[in-house]
Amino acid sequence: MDQGLRNYLVVTGGYWAFTITDGAIRMLVVLYFHLLGYSPFEVAMLFLFYEFFGIVTNLVGGWLGARIGLNLTMHIGMGLQVVALALLTVPDPWLSVAYVMFAQALSGIAKDLNKMSAKASVKTMVKDGSETTLFKWVAVLTGSKNALKGGGYFIGAALLELIGFRGALAVLAVMLLLVLIVTAILLPTGLGKMKSKPKFTQVFSNIPAINWLAAARFFLFGSRDVWFVVGLPVFLYQVLGWSFTQVGGYLALWIIGYGLVQASVPRLVRRSHHGQGPGGGTARFWAFLLALFPIAIALGLHMGWPADTVLVIGLILFGVVFAVNSAVHSYLILAYSDHDKVAMNVGFYYMANAGGRLLGTVLSGLIYQLDGLTGCLWWSAGFVLVAALLSFGLPEVKREAVTQE
Repeated sequence: MDQGLRNYLVVTGGYWAFTITDGAIRMLVVLYFHLLGYSPFEVAMLFLFYEFFGIVTNLVGGWLGARIGLNLTMHIGMGLQVVALALLTVPDPWLSVAYVMFAQALSGIAKDLNKMSAKASVKTMVKDGSETTLFKWVAVLTGSKNALKGGGYFIGAALLELIGFRGALAVLAVMLLLVLIVTAILLPTGLGKMKSKPKFTQVFSNIPAINWLAAARFFLFGSRDVWFVVGLPVFLYQVLGWSFTQVGGYLALWIIGYGLVQASVPRLVRRSHHGQGPGGGTARFWAFLLALFPIAIALGLHMGWPADTVLVIGLILFGVVFAVNSAVHSYLILAYSDHDKVAMNVGFYYMANAGGRLLGTVLSGLIYQLDGLTGCLWWSAGFVLVAALLSFGLPEVKREAVTQE
């Protein structure tokens, strides 16, 4: 087997295992702490450090990966996730807001070290000029990750009902520790490591295309998390009366479908771009199209249509179009980056991603508490429109490397 493909499969496998634990721990925390009597806003605040340290981690993680290698950075992330899972297995009296926020902070650092390392690694495994392969590999990695994160949501909810909160955490921690050991043995050292040691100030991109893309990414992912993190699961459980497994199962199916669509985007886009990869115009089109769906769902709920039908159908359609947006963005950040600086550029870009998730998470609990799920959806539509407008700064992808301006 080609060495690049072998490394890609090992990285993808490690990323899959981590992603299952990431989805499961999120579902476990939302449902268990709602069960303990936490308000929607308090549940959202449990994820505050998770998202905040994601911003810091992406900023530092790209620089760290360029200095010590992406594989080592990925394994540090896996190790921190094992620790975060273990920390939450303590008795209920220990689970104060501050304690859980600390454990979630470690999980946030772990998640973004792992994600940045895995996605940046793909660029190092693809030869210059192989844009079709790059688009396909990054779409498959991202799409399959999201499908498995959906599986993680279901696994977390199901384990909560079957073996309880602490039993679920213990199973996840042991599984991820075994994967860490296997991938550490199989991967070569030094993936993505720069020959010269980059300065920390170099983490901020001076490529305009990457700055515009990062800004658009901030609002794109804020638009999803403003309803998805707290508002939707609490609404399904509290208002519609769904069980934990039903809530987790629905969110799992949504994310799995989203991931499958994301993995198939290269075939869809190649047909409409004559075999070429997407560019700035593609990002603008799909962002404006996405804004229509939260508006339509909010209007449907406001008019008193059956909430379960409106949400199930509306959010499936939202997920399909959001998946295309995300896949196009994930390709563009690699296409706009040079090989030597890919780790730092991806880190900077996912710092913006984490910032959008942080804002969306906090607003999800606050707006749901003040204005319900309909309010969350109107905010979502506004965020998408801002992302679409920012996408006017995105250029088309040239075959040669994007130069700094």
